[in-house]
Amino acid sequence: MVKKTVTNIRGFSLIELMVVIVILGILAGMIMPKLMGRTDDAKQVKAQVDIAALTTALQLYKLDNGDYPTTEQGLKALIEPPDKEEGTGNWKKGGYLEKSTLPKDPWKRQFIYLSPGIHGEYDIISYGADGVPGGEDKNKDIKSWEIE
Repeated sequence: MVKKTVTNIRGFSLIELMVVIVILGILAGMIMPKLMGRTDDAKQVKAQVDIAALTTALQLYKLDNGDYPTTEQGLKALIEPPDKEEGTGNWKKGGYLEKSTLPKDPWKRQFIYLSPGIHGEYDIISYGADGVPGGEDKNKDIKSWEIE
């Protein structure tokens, strides 16, 4: 005689799976909008960090060369030596930035550089998401003289 053993194997029912999916959907609906709005904040912080790095590089440039690059020389003077006739006798071989390219702002535009600046010896500006002077929120300008 063959004896059959019945084991009580139980899985999740379709209703239980649907309840879990609905709960996950509700949680995602509550959390995702909060995370999505943070990308603009992150881009502004990155622009501030990049401007701070450029500021440090400019200070090293001044230590070696006696003055900041002119507006005409631009930030490019941090990665390539300017013309000798413009007074760059001690330019550091390899440049003043970690990479051999100039960083762009998070919106893929060049930083604005003025030397002498309006607010100091030099000014570095990113015009924010809209790319034009002024603005609020994500379009707010990020300026070197306002970074702490």
